[in-house]
Amino acid sequence: MTTIAVIADTHDRYPPGLPARLAGADEIWHLGDVCDPATLEEFANLGKPLHVVLGNNEWHNFWPLELRLERAGWRCYLTHIAPPRAPAGIHLLLHGHTHVPRDETDAQGVRWLNPGCITRPSRGARASFGWLSLKQGAPPDWRLERL
Repeated sequence: MTTIAVIADTHDRYPPGLPARLAGADEIWHLGDVCDPATLEEFANLGKPLHVVLGNNEWHNFWPLELRLERAGWRCYLTHIAPPRAPAGIHLLLHGHTHVPRDETDAQGVRWLNPGCITRPSRGARASFGWLSLKQGAPPDWRLERL
């Protein structure tokens, strides 16, 4: 099983102790709007694979606009702003940008996940991040953790 901590929209800050809360993850995925790359130093120092996509508030182009990753047979698409339709051939589409958590499955069977926002949640949502556990032959386990 692979356990992934999924965060988004840090916008140069995050709550104290968040890196320690993510230390048990096998990987960390950041879905954009990091802003200053130095914001990720504590997460990188955990020694876990750290995958990041470019958000619409970055002043640089250090990361890709999208990533396709496969874990335990599950094909994942990571982006900051959700596209109108899921790209072909994926099982999970993970995005940030809205600052609101999401867990929906579309008519094609693609599951759309958004961990919400670490620093500035919107529309009454609380600050949050997600835990995604992927195991071969088992449905993905998505758990939202509120801060």
